[in-house]
Amino acid sequence: MKVEIEDKEFQLMLEYDQIKKRTRLLGIQLNLEYENKVPLFIGVLNGSFLFMADLLKEIDISCEVAFIRVASYEGESSTGKVKEVIGLDVDLKDRDIILVEDIVDTGLTLNYILETVKKQEPASVKVCTLLYKPSAITHEIDDISYVGFEIPNEFVVGYGLDYKGLGRNLKDIYRVCNVPSET
Repeated sequence: MKVEIEDKEFQLMLEYDQIKKRTRLLGIQLNLEYENKVPLFIGVLNGSFLFMADLLKEIDISCEVAFIRVASYEGESSTGKVKEVIGLDVDLKDRDIILVEDIVDTGLTLNYILETVKKQEPASVKVCTLLYKPSAITHEIDDISYVGFEIPNEFVVGYGLDYKGLGRNLKDIYRVCNVPSET
């Protein structure tokens, strides 16, 4: 199955049923590991909103929720700079923090968020990401503890991820189709 967004064509990569099953397993793992704690889940907007909502539906323990919004992307690639748009207004000192990301690729944005969060001296910080591109990492991150899917270094849309602001509403995840080069 393929979809077209703006000037690009995308092919199916992960169906919603796969995402839902993996999210359920991540929820079980988080429930066990934070059984006697009250973690604060911090969703990284905009991309994480669908994953965060589905993940929280699987969480049975007491928890709190907050959001941060940062941006480092334009089109298909990172700008190399992180711009904080909306900051955290919650005290993180001595709290157990779980950052919820849609995707970790270069690690630039996540590294920035982790530095910001750690300045407030939380008890612990772990990252839960739906998608992880190990071959794209340029900023090594040790705090990634929960990964939905490892994927190749390909541009993806759907399930919260966008291309030029479009495609976030797709329930499945799609990868960009290879465009044949002109000779």
